[in-house]
Amino acid sequence: MQMPFEDVEAGDYYYTAVLWAVENGITSGISATTFGPDRVCTRAQIATFLWRSQNAPEPEHAEMVFTDVSPSAYYYGAVLWAVENGITNGTSATTFSPDQACTRAQCVTFLWKAMAD
Repeated sequence: MQMPFEDVEAGDYYYTAVLWAVENGITSGISATTFGPDRVCTRAQIATFLWRSQNAPEPEHAEMVFTDVSPSAYYYGAVLWAVENGITNGTSATTFSPDQACTRAQCVTFLWKAMAD
């Protein structure tokens, strides 16, 4: 597969990782030709990346406890899955804060919880 993004060059340390993520359906970038390697990742994006890395399994429960996650949001199933699997509890009992920047600490915690069995 050829790199579809103009802002990811062959010499970039993340080139192979981005290509892998696109090939495996984990991300499609921020546009058809842009990946946005220097942009901040949101909590919704991280949850979605992890969910897609597990082949986007159907959540067992359909009840969303977070008032800021709409059923029409692209990340709805990912957040349900992440909560069911103990990857996140949200930023409060009723909010997930999907558009909030995901800190490095949150990213590492999401990864650790997603990989723990």
